[in-house]
Amino acid sequence: MPNRLASATSPYLLQHAENPVDWVEWSDAAFEEAAARGVPVLVSVGYAACHWCHVMAHESFEDAATAAFLNEHFVCVKVDREERPDVDAVYMAATQAMTGSGGWPMTVFTTPTGEPFFCGTYFPPRPVQGMPSFTEVLASVAAAWTTRRDEVEASAGIIAEALAERPAAGEQAGFDVVDRALAGVATTFDAARGGFGGAPKFPPSMVLEWLLRHHARTGDARALAMAEATLDAMARGGMYDQLAGGFARYSVDAAWVVPHFEKMLYDNALLLRVYVHAWRATGSPLAHRVATETARWLLDELRTAEGGFASSLDADSEGREGAFYSWSPAQLRDVLGDDDGTWAAGVLGVSDEGTFEHGTSVLQRRADPTDTERLDDVRERLHAARERRPRPARDDKVVSGWNGLAVAALAEAGALLDRPDLVDAASAAARFVLETHARRAPDGSTRLVRASRGGVAGSAPGVLEDYAHVADGMLTLSAITGDPAWFDAAEDLLETALVHFAAADGGLRDTADDETDAVVGRIRTLQDPADGPTPSGQSAAAGVLLTYAALTGSLRHREAAERALRGPLEIATRFPRAAGAALAVVEALLDGPREVAVVGTDDPARQALHAAALRSTAPGLVVAAGPPGADAPPLLRDRPLVSGIASAYVCRGFVCALPTTSADELARQLGR
Repeated sequence: MPNRLASATSPYLLQHAENPVDWVEWSDAAFEEAAARGVPVLVSVGYAACHWCHVMAHESFEDAATAAFLNEHFVCVKVDREERPDVDAVYMAATQAMTGSGGWPMTVFTTPTGEPFFCGTYFPPRPVQGMPSFTEVLASVAAAWTTRRDEVEASAGIIAEALAERPAAGEQAGFDVVDRALAGVATTFDAARGGFGGAPKFPPSMVLEWLLRHHARTGDARALAMAEATLDAMARGGMYDQLAGGFARYSVDAAWVVPHFEKMLYDNALLLRVYVHAWRATGSPLAHRVATETARWLLDELRTAEGGFASSLDADSEGREGAFYSWSPAQLRDVLGDDDGTWAAGVLGVSDEGTFEHGTSVLQRRADPTDTERLDDVRERLHAARERRPRPARDDKVVSGWNGLAVAALAEAGALLDRPDLVDAASAAARFVLETHARRAPDGSTRLVRASRGGVAGSAPGVLEDYAHVADGMLTLSAITGDPAWFDAAEDLLETALVHFAAADGGLRDTADDETDAVVGRIRTLQDPADGPTPSGQSAAAGVLLTYAALTGSLRHREAAERALRGPLEIATRFPRAAGAALAVVEALLDGPREVAVVGTDDPARQALHAAALRSTAPGLVVAAGPPGADAPPLLRDRPLVSGIASAYVCRGFVCALPTTSADELARQLGR
C-alpha cells in the first residue's frame, strides 16, 4: 500500500512512496501525530544520489516485517537533506555529538517534540562487524521508550539544550589569519598526488578558489602550485568523467583513481568556476578543456525542461554503483577494435586487473599522448557506446542555491571562454528561479523557496545559502550582461537576508526568523560557520554582500559582510580547509575591492574594455558595464564618457584612478 509520500516534490521522497513503511513528510503535524499516539519519531535523512541510502531502503524499508514494526511503534518521517538542509543540520549535529561521526543515510530517533535521543547512520539488516542490525536497533529503542520513557525524555532534553547552546562569538579574527591559514593548509597538502589529506578525497573547491585569489593578490608561488597540482590531478583522475566531462562526488582513494560516482550540481558548478579562474590565471590548456567540457556536461545532463538545473545524477545503474562509467579491456576492444582498444586501455588506465569492481576500471588520463586526434576519436566512440548503456537516475529537483552557483559559473565561463550560449543558459536558469522560486511576502520582502520540481515550487523555505548564491548569480549576470534587472533582483534578496536572517551577535543565521518550523526553531538556532560540500551560508553571504557594497558604496552591506565573516574566520586558523570560502572573501577585502565601471553604449569600444576588466585576476574584482543613468547600478552613475568614447573607471580602497578609453591601460591599472 502506498504511504503518504505520493504528493511529495522531492525525487528522494518519491523513491520511498511505495515502501510498506508509512512514511510522512517532515512537518509539525508529524510530531503532533506522534504525541497523540504516544510514540517516538524515526527521522530518516538521505538524498536521491546516496548509494547507501538506496541500500538501506532495499534491505530494510522494503521489508514487510521491518515496516510493520516501524509502523506500529513509530511515526516515520522521511527527509531529503537537499530540500531541508536546516533539518539535516540539526540532526547531523546530534549524530556527530553522539557517535563521533556522521553521514547519510542518517537515522535519528526523537521524542514527539523533536529532541533526538538515539542517532546513527546506516544499519544493516543483520549484525555485521560489531554493528547491530536495524531490527535490533528498532527493538531496543521501542523497549527503552516503553519501559524507561522518563529517562529517555530527560536525556533527550539534555541533548537538545546542548544543541541550542552556541559559544558566544569572540573577537573577529584579524585578516592576518590568511597567512596562518595558508601555513596550516600547506601541512596537509599531498605533494605527490595533489589535494589535501588522505582518503577519501573530496574536491576542495573553496580552498582552491582561495589559493588562486591569494596568488593573484600576493604572487605567492606556493599557493598557485598547490592549486595547480590539485586541479591537474583531479582532471586526470577517475573522479573526472574522461568521456563526457563533469566530476563525481569524491575519490574513495588518495590518488583520485576510483570515485564515488554520484554527480552533484553544486560540485560541478563550483569546480567549473575554479577551472575557469585557473585558466584565466595560467592559460592552462587542461583547465580550459575541463571548464569547457564541464559546462557542456551541465547543459547536456542537468538542465531541465524549464531551464533550471537538476540536483544530481545517481551513482548506480543496472543495480550497481559505477556500472555506467567503468570499462574492462574487452569492452574497449569490442567498441574500438583490437588496435585502438589496446591503445586506449594504455592511455586511459584500463587494465586486466581493474581499478574498480568485477575486473573493470575507471577511465583516467594520467598523461597526454602525442596523438591527440586519435584520443579524441577514441573518446567520441566510447562516449557514443556508453550512451547506449542504462543511464543513472537523475534527481530533477531544482534547488535555489545550487542554481545560483550554476548561474554564476556559467555566466563567467561564457564571458571568459567566449561562449554566449553559456551566458544564455545562465540567464534562463536565473529567470526560472526568480519566476518559480521567488515570491513577495506580506511584509513586502522577496522570499525564496528551497526547491521546485517540474516547474512547481515546493513548500520548504529557502535558507541563507539560497539567498546568497542566487544573489551572487544575479550580480554576476549583471556584471556580464549589463542588464540592471539582475542587479535589482539581487538587491531585493540581500535586503531579505539582512532583515530576516540577522543573528543576535550581529552576524547571520542560516534560517529566517519567521520561516523556521517549530521543531527546528525549538532545538537549535542555526549558524554553522564551516564550509561543507558548498560554502557556508555566512561565507557566501559575506562574499555577495561585499560585492554589492562595492557596486553601491553601501557601508551597511560592507559592515554586514565583515560581521558575517566572524564565525568562519574563528575556525580558519585551526581548520583552514573548512573556511576556504571565507578566506577567499578576505582576499577580496584585502585587495580593495577593485571596482571597475565600464560606461558607454554597447559598441566595440565598450566591449573591449569590458572584456579586459573581466580577464583580470584581481581577487576583489567587481565590474559594472552599461550606459550611465538613474536606472544603472550606482557604480555606473555620474561617470561621463571621455571625449564621447566608452570609458573605464577603476577605484580601489576608496581611491579612483583617472578614467581610460584604452583596454591595455585598463589591464595595466588592474595589475596585469
